[in-house]
Amino acid sequence: MFAIPGQTPVTLTDTAVAQIRKLMERQSRHGLRIGLKKGGCAGMEYTMDYVDAAEPHDEVIEQDGARVMIAPTAQMFLFGTEIDYETSLLESGFRFRNPNVEDACGCGESIKFKDVETLAAERGAGGA
Repeated sequence: MFAIPGQTPVTLTDTAVAQIRKLMERQSRHGLRIGLKKGGCAGMEYTMDYVDAAEPHDEVIEQDGARVMIAPTAQMFLFGTEIDYETSLLESGFRFRNPNVEDACGCGESIKFKDVETLAAERGAGGA
């Protein structure tokens, strides 16, 4: 994964950890794999699937018994993302707070990522 020493590439809030653990136990699964696919108004959508084992190039994030695998094709787009689980009166679900997202559709289901040059400039890697 695109890593910075001492920094977790993706973080999970306490509520996300609790929900992921609950789903893993309920489904008797090894964890959840997070990926991306083309689709939606803005061009890309997050995917979450139950898995029985990590794939060879998955980035595995383990926190307090919750296990998330990041698919190789999604790793560079998810770096720096915080995953939360929110519950409201009308809906509940995982929320991705991703600093690499440039735009999202009105319903919040699809996203558009910043281009590589913009990300490099924001991280200070564009010049020297």
